[in-house]
Amino acid sequence: MTELSEPMIKVVDLYKSFGSKKVLQGADLEINKGESMVVLGGSGTGKSVLIKCIIGILRPDAGKVYVSGQEVTSLRELELNDIRKKFGMLFQGGALFDSLSVWENVGFGLKQHTNLSGKEIKERAVEKLKLVGLFNVENLRTSELSGGMMKRVSLARAICMEPEILLYDEPTTGLDPIMADVINELIIHLKKTLKVTSIAITHDMVSAYKIADKIAMLYKGKIIEVGTPDEIKNSKNEIVQQFIHGRAEGPITAENIK
Repeated sequence: MTELSEPMIKVVDLYKSFGSKKVLQGADLEINKGESMVVLGGSGTGKSVLIKCIIGILRPDAGKVYVSGQEVTSLRELELNDIRKKFGMLFQGGALFDSLSVWENVGFGLKQHTNLSGKEIKERAVEKLKLVGLFNVENLRTSELSGGMMKRVSLARAICMEPEILLYDEPTTGLDPIMADVINELIIHLKKTLKVTSIAITHDMVSAYKIADKIAMLYKGKIIEVGTPDEIKNSKNEIVQQFIHGRAEGPITAENIK
């Protein structure tokens, strides 16, 4: 019998509050190497806080996060920087710099964290832009890009340092259905091509079902269910069913998600 490998990411009994607002209240989650995990939950339920605790942008009040078997919640900032190099992140709004060209945006992390020359950084940036289906755009400014192109430039930046783990914060928000599906296909393509582990947080059930190996439901600060897309679709949990079908009536009320 083969021994099970350590999860790529393991979240254990995580708590995080902001003043009197309790956001995470004992969240547990495991993500295996090469797996695509989608985290669902209403607005304000702590999905982004969970991701920020995993990457070390926020420190939890209690609980632990393990990355590749290493406990990271107690690390000092310098040690955390080394762990963060394992991650690439697609931010919800793109977070591109208007003052920089496309290739400078894509290669920003390389400029900050490596000794590569400007020419080498540009070559790597162009290579990653091609991976997300963008050609001959490297010298443009972000103001010249459409919303879908900006999202793909942000994706190219997320993979430019060749991370082991990709984090997607609402990857299809603000996109029309066709461009949203283009992004979904890109996420699947990057997983297969780069063999990355990924976590996406989204409200988009079409996207969730398409890109996920596993789906986790976050409710009142805890992960209440984890399963494959089919298992989630057929869940007996009325909270899960209400959320995935977008019904107003049910245990989730407006005050639960604000």
